[in-house]
Amino acid sequence: VQLVETGGGLVQPGGSLRLSCAASGFTVRYYAIGWFRQAPGKEREGISCISSMDGGTGYADSVKGRFTISKDNTKNTIYLDMNNLDPEDTAVYYCAVHTRSSYYRCGLNDYEYDYWGQGTQVTVSS
Repeated sequence: VQLVETGGGLVQPGGSLRLSCAASGFTVRYYAIGWFRQAPGKEREGISCISSMDGGTGYADSVKGRFTISKDNTKNTIYLDMNNLDPEDTAVYYCAVHTRSSYYRCGLNDYEYDYWGQGTQVTVSS
């Protein structure tokens, strides 16, 4: 199982970015995926997830209405579209997969996830 995040970078406040999480070794259609982030000096925060059962999604209050999670089963890739970015969004962003069971309704707790990507840095600054 491998997850590779890309798409991070430097963006101005109010700008947008799309993060990608390319999966291998498993099929994203059947497993729940989460996005997390960790800012310097802060705990890791679950910000979004997508379930395998019905494609249902979940968002932390801090990103609700600004971030959108989606997946492309044909590319075996999960995306996180981030809009109206704020300096408070500066962090390393990680995707993770729950492999203990298929057809799992996702959550935003890191203990629910078994494999993690290496992360991609997002910096929001003028």
